[in-house]
Amino acid sequence: MKIENTGLEGVEIEFQAIEDIMEGAGFHYVYDYERVTFDYKIVIQGDIYYLRVQAHAVEGEVPSPHGIVKITNVLLGKHYYPHGVEYDEEFSKQITDKCNKKLESVKDSILSEAK
Repeated sequence: MKIENTGLEGVEIEFQAIEDIMEGAGFHYVYDYERVTFDYKIVIQGDIYYLRVQAHAVEGEVPSPHGIVKITNVLLGKHYYPHGVEYDEEFSKQITDKCNKKLESVKDSILSEAK
């Protein structure tokens, strides 16, 4: 599920700043020099969900500390072993509320560091 209207889409920020903010909030990331995905893992009653904040490099490369990344998508998905993460389903209010709170916890810090 794509989470809309987070206020983060289109924000440009130095990689080092977003890395520090997101890791401080419990997110982990993977990258491929042009793109980065910050994942926050949520486990509820044995089910695994991922809140994902995706960005791509607009200046320099990831993970160059002074490279600039632009946030493109915020997604919520459920992990199904062994197939991977599925995004096309309905999510409970409990899980969406938890995701919205997590996004709010990083939003001000990200916006204050934005370019």
